[in-house]
Amino acid sequence: TALDPLISAPKIACGMAAVWQQVLAVDDFEEDPRAQGARGHRRSVSRGSYQLQAQMNRAVYDERPPGSLVPTSVAEASRAMAGDTTLSENYAFAGMHHIFDQHVDSAVPRLQFANDDKHLLACCSLDGTLSIMTLSPPPPSVKVTLKGHGGPVTDFAWSLSNDIIVSTSLDGTLRIWNTEDGRCIREVRDPESSELLCCTFQPMNNNLTVVGNSKHHLQVVNISTGKKVKGGSSKLTGRVLSLSFDAPGRILWAGDDRGSIFSFLFDMATGKLTKAKRLVVSEGSSICSISARSWISREARDPSLLVNACVNKLLLYRVVDNEGTLQLKRSFPIQHGSQHVHSIFCPLMSFRQGACVVTGSEDACVYFFDVERNTKAIVNKLQGHGGPVLDVSFNCDESLLASADSTGMVIIWRREQK
Repeated sequence: TALDPLISAPKIACGMAAVWQQVLAVDDFEEDPRAQGARGHRRSVSRGSYQLQAQMNRAVYDERPPGSLVPTSVAEASRAMAGDTTLSENYAFAGMHHIFDQHVDSAVPRLQFANDDKHLLACCSLDGTLSIMTLSPPPPSVKVTLKGHGGPVTDFAWSLSNDIIVSTSLDGTLRIWNTEDGRCIREVRDPESSELLCCTFQPMNNNLTVVGNSKHHLQVVNISTGKKVKGGSSKLTGRVLSLSFDAPGRILWAGDDRGSIFSFLFDMATGKLTKAKRLVVSEGSSICSISARSWISREARDPSLLVNACVNKLLLYRVVDNEGTLQLKRSFPIQHGSQHVHSIFCPLMSFRQGACVVTGSEDACVYFFDVERNTKAIVNKLQGHGGPVLDVSFNCDESLLASADSTGMVIIWRREQK
């Protein structure tokens, strides 16, 4: 059944200076939006900057061939945040900052820092609840618990402004929560009464959320009205387990439990989905995690997809066209055969060398890989979990990393201070 795999888981940038002058004049500019579901760093964005950001991303996608060298202000900002350090120094996480155990004995399949925030973190649990935790001021604590789902919570997403969280559950409902007081604002029941397995916000329009269910269906939902968007549905070959938008919100990738990744074109005006491409990664292997990123290194645009697929490898794909066609670029060995393991791109771009990604693993470790290093790609390995590590998340300046495992443990890791 759809329940089994979840329960058994003991679970941007344009080269034009004039455009950048416009951008820098906009308050709360979003430097490098994560593609919804790609659960990386995203800066706050004022509504007036949505359209400009989308135009800039289109310029990046449409005017630059893959691999072209484009020095970017985004990269300079990232370098300023991290300083002139080597890659190994950048990712020298060593000490445990804090351990949260409020969900002990039930797997925590997803966790994520709030957008552009150093200290606010949320996670969901198979115990049917979600927690919002704050790390500052000390001591770290659970700020609020979100209660109301009648079954295990499978996924959730922060809105751009962090005032709303949406969550999915095996109880067949999508819930919208107020993150300040924990109130459930709205409950949207799946029209097929099927288990809901994943969700993500449309990055340029947070009124729209995409939801995947156990009956192979994908659906765009307007969370303001609680209604389905006309034309915003499609069907995959299997249970929909993972979702990720590209940065402009024009392409959506969805992964299922039969080893396929589908790309969809998203109509920004209507919310309509159009199926574009399909890639069979490995027949019968669950596509547990998809993360999209427009830029990997400082000077080269290289739209990429990071994928966990139960094939004992972390897979990195290059996005080769505007329909989301994927081409395998690199793979990295990890223990991943059955659990719902997730991975992320590091939110800050690399500055001197390489580019890092971080993944969970069934051997209870967290791995850092340099995706541009041909040999000895492991940059760091964190040990301390008592079960398979299911998800990982960075805060906005990469000073803290959070990881969650199948035993319900959430560990906050602190960057090593030199």
